Amino acid sequence: MIVMKKIGITGGIGCGKSYVSRLLAEQGIPVFDCDSQAKELTLHHPQIRKGLIELLGEEVYQGDALNKSLMISYLFASKVNAARINAIVHPCVREAFREWTSRCQAQGHAWVAMESAILYESGFDDEVDFVVAVHAPLDVRCQRVVLRDGISVDAVKKRISAQMSDDEKCQKADFVIENDGKLSLSDQLAKLFLLLKS
Repeated sequence: MIVMKKIGITGGIGCGKSYVSRLLAEQGIPVFDCDSQAKELTLHHPQIRKGLIELLGEEVYQGDALNKSLMISYLFASKVNAARINAIVHPCVREAFREWTSRCQAQGHAWVAMESAILYESGFDDEVDFVVAVHAPLDVRCQRVVLRDGISVDAVKKRISAQMSDDEKCQKADFVIENDGKLSLSDQLAKLFLLLKS
């Protein structure tokens, strides 16, 4: 059986990690998006549903939908709150990732990737062999998120402050992609692929 390698892709909100993930996917590398998986599991996984109701009350769910405003306000209020949510959700995401990688390996993929904004905070870096951090200046990140989510700069900065700093992520990573809109992403990805192949 082929020995499959796993790449972790991380970076703070608005850095462009999802865009980098799409570029990797275009090169034939399957990408597991932890954020979208967590959202899906939060709706349907009985263990997560039970844990969130115990933590936040029945109002955290509105029928089959999640009360996003309640979740977001609680999640970004403090790092302690984020840790409580993560302790409920992350074990199920980890399990889903392992099942997904097994399927990818059976399909013959040599590389797969995991995209996670909180790769290190969640301990998901233990699940991968190589970490790529995507970095962008703070003002660029704020601009992107304001345009994307329609929220204020202050709200973006509050979310950023709830995450591990970009500097720390970049120091921990094996490779850093600078996504400032000036440096060529294709050139940086070419260097990444050379490194991965070596």
